[in-house]
Amino acid sequence: MKTGIVIGKFYPPHKGHKYLIEQACAQVDKLTVIVCYHTTQKIPGQLRAQWLKEMVPKAEVIVADDCIVDDDSRGWAEYTIKILGYVPDNVFTSEEYGDAYARFMGSHHILVDKARKAVPISASQIRSNPLQYWDYLEPCVKAYFAKRVCVVGAESSGTTTMAKALAEYYKTVWVPECGRVYTENKYSNGKQADWQTEDFILIAKQQNKNEDEAMRKCNKIIICDTDSFATSLWHERYIGFMSPEVEKICENRHYDYYFLTDVDIPFVQDGLRDGETIRENMHKRFLAELKARNKPYIVLSGKHEERLANAIQVCDKILSERFRF
Repeated sequence: MKTGIVIGKFYPPHKGHKYLIEQACAQVDKLTVIVCYHTTQKIPGQLRAQWLKEMVPKAEVIVADDCIVDDDSRGWAEYTIKILGYVPDNVFTSEEYGDAYARFMGSHHILVDKARKAVPISASQIRSNPLQYWDYLEPCVKAYFAKRVCVVGAESSGTTTMAKALAEYYKTVWVPECGRVYTENKYSNGKQADWQTEDFILIAKQQNKNEDEAMRKCNKIIICDTDSFATSLWHERYIGFMSPEVEKICENRHYDYYFLTDVDIPFVQDGLRDGETIRENMHKRFLAELKARNKPYIVLSGKHEERLANAIQVCDKILSERFRF
């Protein structure tokens, strides 16, 4: 059985790495990919390994401490044998260092696309600006770097209209409010809704799931029409208090910005909405909680065109911000 290894930081993994690993897989019976991780690096080694496993399922992926000086080929060779427990037959790289590294192990070095003609990209380019080199990232990695904004607000305040408009402007995907469909089912056939905490737990979990799936398909930014944080406020509205269970579901969910739609537009009753008085109260609750939780937000007021222009200005600023590695 022929064995081989690919070793690197994969910081972050990109399509060039995928090409290298796939070429290696095609030439050996067993390929091991070693992800070298240092605690100073922002993206955890285990997460990078998880991405690589998804990108190239045939390869075995392991994480190792990045504890050897970069140019110490002999040290890396000895360290690699210690990690593997054997001497690999082949070493696959796209770098010149592979010759000395393989020689010290007693392995054969196979150089793959050193000139980067097959996939003209490098990890250093990605680190300079991930969004600029978006097309060289796999969906699982895109989901990590994508910007995320959320439109929240009281009933009949234009959240869905704004989410759709932003998604159209940025040619990206938007995540509908799954609580709306859930509510329609609750009130189907003229029956009265009997709201329970379990309903909001299901809504919050599904909202998060839908967002995470959409992140892989977005074009640098994703637009969310409400989120699980908003679900916790609707639980308070219908049940009478905040739910610890729902609150836990919305913990650690990162959004680059929130857009709170104002209630300065006419209220439209669609048969499911509470009413204009409740709308005012809910707007105040959203405002109070966004402030209390120190979430970045802006209130979108006025006509749709004015709201959209203000939201685009914020999104453009978010998209211009560089990721700090």
